[in-house]
Amino acid sequence: MIIGKSELLESKILNEKRTLNIYLPEEYNALDTVKYPVIYVLDGGKKEDWLHVAGTVHFNTQPWIARFPRSIVVGIEGNTRRRDFTFAVENTDFIEKEGFQKSSFPQYGGSGKFIDFIQEELQPYINQSYKTTTKKTIIGESLAGLLATEILLNRPNLFNDYIIVSPSLWWGEQLLLKNAEQLLKENLKKKVNVYLGVPNREEDTKMYLEAESLYNILRNNKNTNIVFDYMPDEIHATVIHQAVYNAFKKLYPKTTYQ
Repeated sequence: MIIGKSELLESKILNEKRTLNIYLPEEYNALDTVKYPVIYVLDGGKKEDWLHVAGTVHFNTQPWIARFPRSIVVGIEGNTRRRDFTFAVENTDFIEKEGFQKSSFPQYGGSGKFIDFIQEELQPYINQSYKTTTKKTIIGESLAGLLATEILLNRPNLFNDYIIVSPSLWWGEQLLLKNAEQLLKENLKKKVNVYLGVPNREEDTKMYLEAESLYNILRNNKNTNIVFDYMPDEIHATVIHQAVYNAFKKLYPKTTYQ
């Protein structure tokens, strides 16, 4: 069984080729008129999150379950996540305060370009190449959760549903979190669905409290339908699989047969 395929997209914005891993619904037919929502996975390599997200989508969209519409899953592969998923900062002294070595971030601050890539190159390419509806979901965990949060706050129109898991809001001394309320007021003009999943609080209390602060800001905005999901049995390293499954259950609480 072929689960998906890989394609190369040449990006002028990033000045490099990016590998895309693409899952298509079983009955996808380029010759019919059926169109599909698209789920974008930020850590979308075959050895990252794309494979199990595609499997979760495949399961939940089987006709005897039908939790949500059959969907295309697009994984964005790359080994430059620390560059692509972090916004520019004046200095990186905070990195060591957070328990990391500065040398572990040889490149950083490229999220603005990466979001441009998503908006101006990736989404148009997928829409031109495949039969898509206007419904778009983004999934990101850890640094990818930071990026998904940045998109939600700065360019919320890029997606309808945001699945944000254990986001690294510590980046830039919580600058994104500090500006979140104002950014939402300025930029969020339509309804969006947000799932915010966090693992065991005791593993990293600071990360948990930052996520909780984001939740409190989001739930006070009239345009966000927000779900906060605390998973005490998961840690940062294990949370993504359970969180994605939970997100689909909570964003689509009833299957067709319920």
